[in-house]
Amino acid sequence: MGAHISIPMYERTVGQRLAFEGERCTDCGTVAFPPKGACPDCRNDEFETVDLSGTGTVYSHTVLSPGGAPPEFAGQARAEGRYVAAIVELDEGPRITAQLTDIDPETVEIGMPVSGRIRRIYEEEGVVRYGFKFGPADD
Repeated sequence: MGAHISIPMYERTVGQRLAFEGERCTDCGTVAFPPKGACPDCRNDEFETVDLSGTGTVYSHTVLSPGGAPPEFAGQARAEGRYVAAIVELDEGPRITAQLTDIDPETVEIGMPVSGRIRRIYEEEGVVRYGFKFGPADD
């Protein structure tokens, strides 16, 4: 989804924004996405980088109307109307918040397979911010 992210922070996190790059704990094997400072299961602070599939299922979702959109999505909400924000459970285990795209909000269901797409998220400070959104999984 989105929130204000400084240009230096955006540049440091480009791997997780453009390539579904996560971390696997070297102690217990838990996969974290986006990368964390410590393992959410065992608190270990050593990880190996892993490429994630970018596929998963809808764990939960809600439909936002233009009036409920965060400021960075206000233009999109005015242009497109309602959109879906979801918690997606990736095939590798982590749950992440993401916008669903290329789908009628009325057809979204819990357990629905989805796949990640790299898309333009918004523009701020003269820089177009890219990141992931999810849509119906390709069959």
